[in-house]
Amino acid sequence: MEQWTEIRRRVLVEGTSRRQILRETGLHWQTLKKILDHSGPPGYRQAAARPKKKLGPYVGRIEQILREDRTMPKKQRHTAKRIFERLRQEGYEGGYTVVKEAVREMERHNREVFVPLTHPPGEAQVDFGEALARVDGVLRKVAMFVLALPYSDAMFVMAFERECTETFWEGHVRAFEFFSGVPRKIAYDNTRVAAAQIVGGKGRKLTAGFSQLQSHYLFDHRFCRVRRPNEKGVVEGTVKFARLNYFVPVPQVRDLAALNAHLLERCEADQERRLRGQAGSKRQMLEEDRAAFLPLPAVVFEACRQQSTTVSSISLVRFDDNDYSVPVEYAHHTVVVKGSCEQVEVCHFNQSVARHRRIWQREQVSFDPLHYLAVLERKPGALDHARPLQGWTLPECFELLRRRLETQDEQGGGTREYIRVLRLLEKHPLPELRRAVEKGLALGAIQRDAIAQFLYPQQEWRATRFTLDGHPHLRAVRVQAPDIKQYGSLLAGGVR
Repeated sequence: MEQWTEIRRRVLVEGTSRRQILRETGLHWQTLKKILDHSGPPGYRQAAARPKKKLGPYVGRIEQILREDRTMPKKQRHTAKRIFERLRQEGYEGGYTVVKEAVREMERHNREVFVPLTHPPGEAQVDFGEALARVDGVLRKVAMFVLALPYSDAMFVMAFERECTETFWEGHVRAFEFFSGVPRKIAYDNTRVAAAQIVGGKGRKLTAGFSQLQSHYLFDHRFCRVRRPNEKGVVEGTVKFARLNYFVPVPQVRDLAALNAHLLERCEADQERRLRGQAGSKRQMLEEDRAAFLPLPAVVFEACRQQSTTVSSISLVRFDDNDYSVPVEYAHHTVVVKGSCEQVEVCHFNQSVARHRRIWQREQVSFDPLHYLAVLERKPGALDHARPLQGWTLPECFELLRRRLETQDEQGGGTREYIRVLRLLEKHPLPELRRAVEKGLALGAIQRDAIAQFLYPQQEWRATRFTLDGHPHLRAVRVQAPDIKQYGSLLAGGVR
């Protein structure tokens, strides 16, 4: 470069002849002309593309294959190697590298170009993603609910077992509480949780669950076109950001509640970051977002799905492909099952009759042994084979109580009496009943009624004292003192 600059200065400034420069340097005259025409080396410049004699007849065929691939799934599209193999079968005699470069160039020209968009305050985008987490020692996938605010770039991330109506509701409820308001307009993809059917290009038939959520919070919605995730590109990038920053390394937590507490802290801390091209932090921009939000409703949305069903003959109800037990007195009755992210509640005439922890696997059964004690009292022979009681661990004193009761009555009455004692758990907690059973065993009072007496607080009779407090009408009553002589005459047989 120094020689280049020196030659240009001598010729163009000092007036040295070109022939003199050619004699001194031995350069070709065309090289000298190039130096004088350009302030720096222009590099190699190809006037026209080299003709591809062998590939030329097959360029149209390659374009046809790539055009047909656009309608195929991404995992079943042609690679450059597969296109080369097909061209060889059709008579192509050239090499693979030329085909690979041609395919790369065609794909580069076919890539879509997008327009940067502006986002007004008060709008949001929602999406679900997946990430790995080690929950209670088990490495598994969790669903990430992400709500992003494009204007302030603030985010809310929450982990769930999977994407469904209940988690979709719960994510919105928690996000609105986190931001202390409701975005005026929210963009979604075409998830089946929200859109039951696509009508035309932009029309959507909404699901009942999405309509309930929208009716409660009164936000507007917008759905992206099919296979156009770029229309909600902010939340797409937020899902990737959350996965790379909040789930790397893979978090190790005891349950999803601990994971969500960690994610909430990270979302709070992220608001301190400054946006590129902005003077303030995300938290400052969020205040402008909140100014355009709708207020939170006075009543919190109940994020639970309800369905009416009939209890089976074995006192089970089915919800989300899993079975949950209810007390046997409700068998064959119509009940309403309410399923949330945390629990499943069974109601009969607006009265809660059973609660279970939500099961997220498939084809599982959740039994409550107390629900079946009433029928076991009528059928004591099924006690040792009852499936709801399998794995039910009771203190050792209960087994001792059963042996003693069955020893006293070998005709089955002892087993029935033992079940009657277990039914006291329907009204009393296990620790209290355990203490009552231990006291009954110590005193030899092992019948159900005797043990029941030990469950209630008993006051020492010597410490009791009759008082008229609260009974003012008894103050006017006068009771005569007893005559002991009359009692003596009774002992002597003088009075009949």
